[in-house]
Amino acid sequence: MSSLRSHPKAKWWALFVISLTQLVVVLDGTIVNIALPQAQVALEMDDHLRQWVVTAYALAFGALLLLGGRIADYWGRKRTFMVGMIGFGLASLYAGIATAGWELILGRGLQGIFAAMLAPAALALLTTLFPSGKERNTAFAVFGTVAGAGAAVGLVLGGFLTEFFDWRWCLLVNLFFVAIGLIGGALFLTESKAGGDNRYDMWGALLVTLGLGSLVYGFSLAETGWGNPLTVGFLALGVILLAVFVWVETKVENPLLPLRVVTHRVRAGAFLIQAVAGSVMIGATLYLTFHLQIVLGQGALESGIASLPLPLGTMLLAPLATKLLGSIGPRPMLIGGPLVVAAGLFYMSLITPGGNYFVQVAPALLVMGFGMAFVFIPLQNVALTGVKPHDAGVASAVTNSAMQIGGSIGLSVFTAVYAAVVGAHAQGSVSLDVLANGYSATFIAAAIGMLIASVIAITMVRGRKEDLLPQGSTEPETPVLAH
Repeated sequence: MSSLRSHPKAKWWALFVISLTQLVVVLDGTIVNIALPQAQVALEMDDHLRQWVVTAYALAFGALLLLGGRIADYWGRKRTFMVGMIGFGLASLYAGIATAGWELILGRGLQGIFAAMLAPAALALLTTLFPSGKERNTAFAVFGTVAGAGAAVGLVLGGFLTEFFDWRWCLLVNLFFVAIGLIGGALFLTESKAGGDNRYDMWGALLVTLGLGSLVYGFSLAETGWGNPLTVGFLALGVILLAVFVWVETKVENPLLPLRVVTHRVRAGAFLIQAVAGSVMIGATLYLTFHLQIVLGQGALESGIASLPLPLGTMLLAPLATKLLGSIGPRPMLIGGPLVVAAGLFYMSLITPGGNYFVQVAPALLVMGFGMAFVFIPLQNVALTGVKPHDAGVASAVTNSAMQIGGSIGLSVFTAVYAAVVGAHAQGSVSLDVLANGYSATFIAAAIGMLIASVIAITMVRGRKEDLLPQGSTEPETPVLAH
């Protein structure tokens, strides 16, 4: 095995394994969406329980990512990766054979817990495998493309499995990916861990987990109304707990989240853009699925295939985006990419019940995919460039957490916008025109979010190209991004 790891192409095989992991983590946020109607009937779940099949995964994942990042740094990134893979596979098996709604929800929560170990370990391994230069740009381009396309791939795969097999295979299919990940990880990944003081900040872990959990749960309750006392209470509790967490992190000797990781202006901008992009990829694609199935009357597989222009657009422009990254730097791309995505979303907001998919939807998805290539390709680089090796895992965790928390919050905002347009009618009594108007409003909200992302890039992602994409070492003594 050691000879395989020393092979010249070993790092590229390792990149394949790590990218496959990212695909599993991202697509699992959406693959179950198409299967939900079947699962709800089979397990006799009411609408409240049904939403928790989606929320349980995002809640556990987003709330525990920081702790998972520190475990990866301190316990060992490969070791954490392998344990996360095994746990994720067992959780998928448990959820896939669930005989009651609460078992499915519990299985999804367990998936989120182990994904919170798996995702930061994978990204930290990528950071240490490709520390700088053109190889790093290429590796992060591949990783970013997979991350950008994962949500849409989940919809396609979910549609195929639901239509030709059974909804349970949307969960059991993970066993195939886990087997490849474990074999590839054992053969090609090399252990690495942070040096120095490796004591865990347990108070910080507790506060950030409860804080993020309260925040995500509060936003999930917003579907019943923003003025709901429980909604306001959990949102306020989340903000207070996170504020206390920040205070604690300034006092402890070995913080769970060194504030230098997130207070740096450029990296903070990248995290915010990641959150907005997550809201669009997770939230907006869900409402696209509703439009395709409910308004246009497409089946599960057909609606999955209909979402393909989005990942195809990203993959088509990924090579160009990778070349431009080295020549013009990430700032122009992070300013222009969201604007292109916003244009696609505004066009898609023109949908009508009698409209043709190839006229109203497909071109918009393709344009969105083009724009996302210019967002995700540079984003991972900017979010992690200049981070000290000791902090690689936790910085990776913040990147993933921004995506998940952004997706959860975005979905809640889009749901509130949709509810405001559609009104208090039951879904079955609402005309297709009203439904289309509701979905259109969510796409406009998502477009406004992407415009805000472009403004964030203008104001926060500043500095010379050489500072944003250093070609030298990433050791601590190397200058990091310019403030």
